[in-house]
Amino acid sequence: MAETPDTPGRRASDPMNAPGVDPRVGRRRAELRRAPWAILGAISAGGVLGALARHGLTVAFPHPPGGFAWATFGINVTGCLLIGVLMVLITETWQAHRLVRPFLGVGVLGGFTTFSTYVVDIGRAAAAGAPRTALVYLAATVAGALAAVYAGTALTRVVTRRLRPDGGQS
Repeated sequence: MAETPDTPGRRASDPMNAPGVDPRVGRRRAELRRAPWAILGAISAGGVLGALARHGLTVAFPHPPGGFAWATFGINVTGCLLIGVLMVLITETWQAHRLVRPFLGVGVLGGFTTFSTYVVDIGRAAAAGAPRTALVYLAATVAGALAAVYAGTALTRVVTRRLRPDGGQS
C-alpha cells in the first residue's frame, strides 16, 4: 500500500487523498444528516418573529436620509438589553427547556436586532452630507448596546436575587 506523505495509513489511490480534497467533507455530510433540526427550526421560527417585529418598527418610525436612525438605534439597544435579561434568566435563574435559548436568544432577538442595517444607516447618513450624525450614530449605538447588555444583566441579577425564597443569601 503506497501511503500519502500527509496521511500515513491511507492509500494514495484513495480519491479523498487527491490534491485539494478535504478528507473531512464526508464527516461533515454525516454531521449534517444528524443536524439538530429542532434547534434549527426554533432559531428559524424565532428569527421570523424578530425580523417581523423589527420591520414593523422601522416602517412605523422612518427617518430622513441624513437623520439619526432612531428606530434602528432603539431596536438594537432594546434587543441588547433583552439579551442581557434572557441570558441571566436562562443560565442563572431558570432551568430552561433546551429550545428556549435558540428560539429567544438566537432567533427572536437575533432577528430583531439589526447591526447590518446600522452600518447601512451610517453610510446613508454620511452620503447624505451628515457625517457628524453618522459618527454620533456609530458611537451611540455601540455605547448604548454595550451599556444595555450590562444593565440588563445587572438589573436582572438584582431582581432575581431579591425574589429568591432565601432572600438572595445563597
